[in-house]
Amino acid sequence: MSDFSCFEFKDDKLIFIDQTKLPIEEIYIQTDDYERIAEAIEKLEIRGAPAIGVVAAYGLVLSVREFSHNREEKFFNAFERMRATRPTAVNLFWALDKMRIAFEENKHLDNIYELLLHSAREIHLDDIERCEMIAKNGLMIFEKTCYVLTHCNTGQLATGGEGTALNIIKEGHENGFVKLVYVDETRPLFQGSRLTAFELEKANIPFKIITDSTAAFLMKNKMVDVVITGADRIAVNGDTANKIGTYNLAVLSNFHKIPFYIAAPTSTIDLNCESGKNIKIEERKKSEILRIKDIQISKENYDVYSPAFDITPNELITGIITENRLHKPPYNFNDKDC
Repeated sequence: MSDFSCFEFKDDKLIFIDQTKLPIEEIYIQTDDYERIAEAIEKLEIRGAPAIGVVAAYGLVLSVREFSHNREEKFFNAFERMRATRPTAVNLFWALDKMRIAFEENKHLDNIYELLLHSAREIHLDDIERCEMIAKNGLMIFEKTCYVLTHCNTGQLATGGEGTALNIIKEGHENGFVKLVYVDETRPLFQGSRLTAFELEKANIPFKIITDSTAAFLMKNKMVDVVITGADRIAVNGDTANKIGTYNLAVLSNFHKIPFYIAAPTSTIDLNCESGKNIKIEERKKSEILRIKDIQISKENYDVYSPAFDITPNELITGIITENRLHKPPYNFNDKDC
């Protein structure tokens, strides 16, 4: 276990690390206001598909903390607010639906707060367990000591547990399979160079930060053995939405005959989504491209197109690692897989 915590629910408050300040500052925020949690998700102070599902569940708990005759209205106001924060990561909607069911089954009871808190903690503990199983199942992709390339952040900062793709990398390093990690900086918000580097440093795993456009050069020179990324939504046919730039890596890996793996809990699989064509892609505001933090690097009047995610077609994915097993193509996920 690393010596920091992404978030925890304690004394009727959510305590979370502000990821926008990392790695320079480790600042923790405490709140008992679900609106503040929703804002944190939107601002990427809290991010990562599994993580936002867990913290949104805690947000719904806080919406009924104080007894009120209109607690049902308050709950569903909070429910819709959380649903509106980010559209692509299916884990968010998966967790919110679980909390909605728990509320509807128990809304007539006086101890609804305690019952919802129990449900949220179950979602949190479930994610911790899934992360551990993903890491164990991911070990089978290693056959030798490897140089690994990863994109964005998929560790403790992105989940309720130890992570997905990054947890596989940690497990691989502990077992002697990972020699070095190449960390894509991950434009435009640098989740790789800020967050993944922060976690790898904490775990004492050797790494080098690279610009996103360096990956092809590394692969051409046979400096990468395997690529592992996370996912924000996986369709039934295996098409995968993940941080913008993931598709680039999949194409490059395919061309250079390098294995390309996705790691995600089964809560990321959307059984109502047949293919990547059905996945809604979030578009971010242009200031994230034209500015780095508070420093303007281009003109404000310039137009920008900034999708937060891209879609990797299933035929480019060597395998999808979940808590259940390593799935190989052709992919056709169903209820038994989830």
